[in-house]
Amino acid sequence: MNEVPTVSGILIFLNAEAFLREAIESVLGQTRCDWELLLVDDGSIDGSTAVARSYAERYPSRIHYLTHDTGASQGKSRSRNLGIENARGEYLAFLDADDIWLPSKLAEQIDRLSRHPEAVMLYGPTTYWHSWAPANRHHDYRGPLGVRAETLYFPPFLLMRHLARGGIVPGLCSILVRRNAVLQLGGFEESIQQLFEDQTLIAKLSLHGPVYVDSGCHDLYRQHPDSSSAQAVNVGLYHPWRPSVSHLAYLEWLAGYVARHAPQHQRLRRAVRRELWLQRHTFAGSAVGLGRVAGEIARRTLERNSGGGRSQGYDAR
Repeated sequence: MNEVPTVSGILIFLNAEAFLREAIESVLGQTRCDWELLLVDDGSIDGSTAVARSYAERYPSRIHYLTHDTGASQGKSRSRNLGIENARGEYLAFLDADDIWLPSKLAEQIDRLSRHPEAVMLYGPTTYWHSWAPANRHHDYRGPLGVRAETLYFPPFLLMRHLARGGIVPGLCSILVRRNAVLQLGGFEESIQQLFEDQTLIAKLSLHGPVYVDSGCHDLYRQHPDSSSAQAVNVGLYHPWRPSVSHLAYLEWLAGYVARHAPQHQRLRRAVRRELWLQRHTFAGSAVGLGRVAGEIARRTLERNSGGGRSQGYDAR
């Protein structure tokens, strides 16, 4: 039996041949080596299956290929839960097939989270990565945290902040979590599979225990027109600031979850109801959403002018 790894990386993919190798190589390039990588194939029909299998064959003690029993796509949440079910590490980290981890991701985040044994999750800022494509005219930028870094937050503070300011919800590739906490919470919510599915786990953990917010940026979130979020915008399932069916489905789930698991947090319940009302009333929701976008632009401009938004290192969510 292989030595039990400290951290299990979970990478799900569906027809991701164009970027999958680069994502896997970013794990192989980690400065900390006590990891395993679970590659979960969600029914791919392109060459990405062969790519994943080849890495699992080359590194059999560290990289493992998984797929659903039926071989058909089951969605993001079910695929990540399959990875969680097979994970052995004390910690879990997630990587999307079109994104990458920077080399110190695991080393630095494990070190930080181990210093806060009471914390169930750690996250930091994500870099929105445009420069991977030389012809892209957009600049890379680091997403805002919206809260003070190097700080431990207790429930339900972060979830309240994330509801009020959606642009500061952590990217899934930026988080490190304790596997026992994820198992206790049942992993990702499988009634939500394609959009906001990552936020179901983040919301659960933010209510379950303290969360440490770090200042370090350790992942690059590739911006491209074939991403699932970009495609969702194209077909009308999601909009960055207008009400959408996907956001409504998440908030309806969240309202039920909070009512069952955190009824004592009355302010949180009111905040969820308010967001639900906005999603159900298109004109009001769009007006508030547009105001929030204007606020984000103003904040980013102030940060840039003060030097706080300057990119560092790899800067290229």
